[in-house]
Amino acid sequence: MKFIFLESFFGGSHKDFALGLKNHSMHGIDLVTLPARFWKWRMQGAALYFYETCGNLQDYDGIIASDMMNLSDFLALTGPAAPPVMVYFHENQFTYPLCNQKKSNQKKTNTQLGMINITTALCADMLIFNSRFHQKGFVKAVEDFIETRPDSRPAWVSRTIAEKSEVIYPGCRFDQENRFNPALKISPPLIVWNHRWEYDKQPEVFFRVLKEIKKKNIPFSLAVLGEHGPDIPALFRKAEAFFKQEIVQFGYIESRQAYLNWLKKGSVAVSTAIQENFGISMVEAVRMGCFPLTPDRLSYPEIMPENYREAIVYRDFQDLVSKLSAFLTDPVSYTPLQNQMAAFMGKYAWEHLIPKYDAALTRLGKI
Repeated sequence: MKFIFLESFFGGSHKDFALGLKNHSMHGIDLVTLPARFWKWRMQGAALYFYETCGNLQDYDGIIASDMMNLSDFLALTGPAAPPVMVYFHENQFTYPLCNQKKSNQKKTNTQLGMINITTALCADMLIFNSRFHQKGFVKAVEDFIETRPDSRPAWVSRTIAEKSEVIYPGCRFDQENRFNPALKISPPLIVWNHRWEYDKQPEVFFRVLKEIKKKNIPFSLAVLGEHGPDIPALFRKAEAFFKQEIVQFGYIESRQAYLNWLKKGSVAVSTAIQENFGISMVEAVRMGCFPLTPDRLSYPEIMPENYREAIVYRDFQDLVSKLSAFLTDPVSYTPLQNQMAAFMGKYAWEHLIPKYDAALTRLGKI
């Protein structure tokens, strides 16, 4: 079968997912994309661009789209020419945490963009979410939103969305060399922070933890990776100066292989996020042999193995300081766990997940 993939935010995890699906699927997939910037405008206006540029839709058995577009606008413009549509939800505007600044304005914007998520979900023939945590959170948020409307509350909306949705984890790129190798680790132990430099990843909490570790005179190295915009937040500039003796890498790395090499050198990866619907960056780090320390929230309890919960999940700030201190003080004792965790992450490789996607696309093409 042949499909067209409309990705209005072709960057980060959206880009990795689109390319991974195209490269691994048994189906033919054509990509039509827009650069990963101006995300609000993408949600509001990408449908107009795709309507103009995607060509003859009758050549395709189905459409794949991400959540960052207004599918109802697109289908209204294309009319009956459009084949069935699958929407992949990487995130949604109802459960995304608000920034501390200008919350009232953000809440209004989130409501407007959240309605785009709702109508997009209702117009799609099939909905795929990147975790059970995300699926349940979105359906509940839609239900709560509808219940708080002043009148004419359509209670059927959340139920309809739930009935047409399913969960398939996003595939990750692992090759034969992406395996745990203790010989690659550096000393002192390397702490990896490989998340976007944004407020929803709570970098301020991460750096406060490191300050506590430094006060204890526990040696460590630090690699601050992850994507960021052209303007580096002041918080990161201050951290760069404060931890100048510990930092061995500071900033986004364009080369995929160079990025993976840093993960292989890493000993422990830390997340302090308040928004994470799956967690590709942590999965990648753990696959390369980093021991994970994750909060007891979001998607982490779902994607990390339950039998390692006591070792890898922290309850609060002090618990994270304690667990990280324990690791840095005796990293060798964690080697068996690092090896086992790296092997566990293999389940998220594209090679293992693509049959589920191909089966879903086959069903879509038969609608």
